Amino acid sequence: MQDIIKGVLEFQNHAFIEHQALFSSLASRQNPEVLFITCSDSRIDPNLVTQTRPGDLFICRNAGNVVPPHTNETGGMTASIEYAVAVLGVKDIVICGHTDCGAMKGALDTKALDELPHVQEWLGHCRGAVEVIKERHGCVEHHHLDEVIEENVLLQIQHLKTHPMVVAKCATNKIRVHGWVYRIETGEISCYEPSSNSFKPFNHVYSETIEALSKDK
Repeated sequence: MQDIIKGVLEFQNHAFIEHQALFSSLASRQNPEVLFITCSDSRIDPNLVTQTRPGDLFICRNAGNVVPPHTNETGGMTASIEYAVAVLGVKDIVICGHTDCGAMKGALDTKALDELPHVQEWLGHCRGAVEVIKERHGCVEHHHLDEVIEENVLLQIQHLKTHPMVVAKCATNKIRVHGWVYRIETGEISCYEPSSNSFKPFNHVYSETIEALSKDK
């Protein structure tokens, strides 16, 4: 906790003062345009990766960047998604997995989680990703981890689109859904490209936007 306490003091004495106008503007309202769903893993920081400021992202985190399929049973993810879409009016939703994901390692070997029943049950939402890899290769081993990570992002996108508010906004092109995988060791991001049904480099998938940004400089 020593580093945390030191960090809070530095924030209050320096960073907060430097950005005081921003925090004042956020004191009574928020207007994020992006719902960013990612893993709880301590090695991924959405604001650092995207270089965004407080107020830019509505962030939901859990083990395995899971989006449970919609049901009538209320859960934290379901309520957060509903609020982000219906109240905050986000325009984009990013589901971002990452390399070396402990949750996906657990999904590959759920028997090892017998003493963690809640984790085991939660990762049941990732089973489809494991089954895809098993169907593709005839088995699923640890060296398939990166493939499972990508398939899990796609599976959670499918789950996301069972949520009524998301279905409605997607049908009217008011929301775009993005699937990302962040590579911890390099900082690279692979993004799902629907036209090729595969993950491609970030600069390839967003080439038009990147080109437009370069012209604005």
